[in-house]
Amino acid sequence: MALSRILVVDDEESIREFFEIMLKREGYEVLTASNGREGLEVLKKQQVDLVISDIQMPELSGMEFLVKVKEVDPEMVMIMITAFGSTETAVEAMKLGAYDYVQKPFKIDEVKIIIRQALERRSLKMENAQLKKELGTKYAFDNIIGGAPPMLRIYEMVKRVANTKSSVLITGESGTGKELIARAVHYNGPLKDKPFVTVNCGAIPENLMESEMFGHKKGSFTGAIADKKGLFEVANGGTIFLDELGELPLTMQVKLLRVIQEGTFKRVGGTEDVHVDVRVISATNKNLDVEVKAGRFREDLFYRLNVIQVHCPPLRERREDIQMLANHFLEKFSKALGMNVKRVSNEAMDVLKRYHFPGNVRELENIVERTVALEPGPTILPESLPRHLLDTNQQPVGQLDANKIEIDEQTGIDLEKLVADFERTLLTKALQQTGGVKKRAAKLLKISFRSMRYRVDKYALGNLSVDDDEEEAMEEAGNA
Repeated sequence: MALSRILVVDDEESIREFFEIMLKREGYEVLTASNGREGLEVLKKQQVDLVISDIQMPELSGMEFLVKVKEVDPEMVMIMITAFGSTETAVEAMKLGAYDYVQKPFKIDEVKIIIRQALERRSLKMENAQLKKELGTKYAFDNIIGGAPPMLRIYEMVKRVANTKSSVLITGESGTGKELIARAVHYNGPLKDKPFVTVNCGAIPENLMESEMFGHKKGSFTGAIADKKGLFEVANGGTIFLDELGELPLTMQVKLLRVIQEGTFKRVGGTEDVHVDVRVISATNKNLDVEVKAGRFREDLFYRLNVIQVHCPPLRERREDIQMLANHFLEKFSKALGMNVKRVSNEAMDVLKRYHFPGNVRELENIVERTVALEPGPTILPESLPRHLLDTNQQPVGQLDANKIEIDEQTGIDLEKLVADFERTLLTKALQQTGGVKKRAAKLLKISFRSMRYRVDKYALGNLSVDDDEEEAMEEAGNA
């Protein structure tokens, strides 16, 4: 792997030598320049990952140098060196686009941390940009951020299924970005110029569902003052996205099955068949296997919709993406709200990384938006974050200590969610340790196999476990 290349620009030779020795010991490649003009010449000839520049320099000041570098490369990460007591100037530099500043005399450990964080931020942004570029269009993964292994598998899956017209079922908890995945499938395939119609199956009253989905004829019921096309007709030739599929009433499931099988339906009050050619993508936060067994979801419809399944992992299972996501939302809302918030402090980022995010990516986005809106300074500090993050952050999920959780008298806590997250995490760990064998995992957790199987279904952990037949064959082989 190539070494990160850092350019140090300072008119004092001793400062340049200090950084050159320290950075080389840390494993970086180092270039130096004695003034801003010389630094610009270096940047024209060499690919640089990070620039460290003094603010006070003759000829071309550090601030002028910063502006010129940003004109050439707006994405260049720059750290400014300032004399003790010149904080105002350093803050002004951050307003102009500097990532951070360090003060003389230097605290070496602090300098190392700032440099490492700056390079990590650049690396995360470049990785995400490359992922989006590989997908081919600007629509591909708009607002989908992540480089964790589960996300990379999703990117690859979307690229493979986008060019088919097979039905896709997207599973995952609320707030994991299921609709974004559905849009990515649509906009990366041959239907990208055709309609993409979203139906929230949980938001439409049952008595209006059929009319909304399939349309109605004038006079078919009170208030039907004109013919109306349904959402399937509007989506004709393109994609219909059925969100919250698990909330679809059984009566509508029968009608939906007919549309998928035959490509036809009748409007409410109508007698003629309406023909449509629509790709169906659906999403649910429920375990439809369990819903089928309970008789709440038709098995034949489930198999029609579950041709290709894509699972969106919860944020707690891809914690390495939290920093990338937080920085993305920071830039987004700082710009949208006209705020001057430039970065998340290391301490605040640690708080975010430890939090269990029951609301997943959507919750992280809301937290960052709220914090940016209320943050008076350029940096998000731990005390800027919502109180419940600080109250529940000291114990990671899986090592829960009830004595250390404070219950806010106004907001309270979601006990069922907290306990469910705790239980799900331990189940996941046990299955990972036993290679997905439920019987062995049940023994580790001191619960019955039946209880273990129930919980695997309840928390949709089937992707982590082997099926019962395979497990029995493994056990027989082990006893042979």
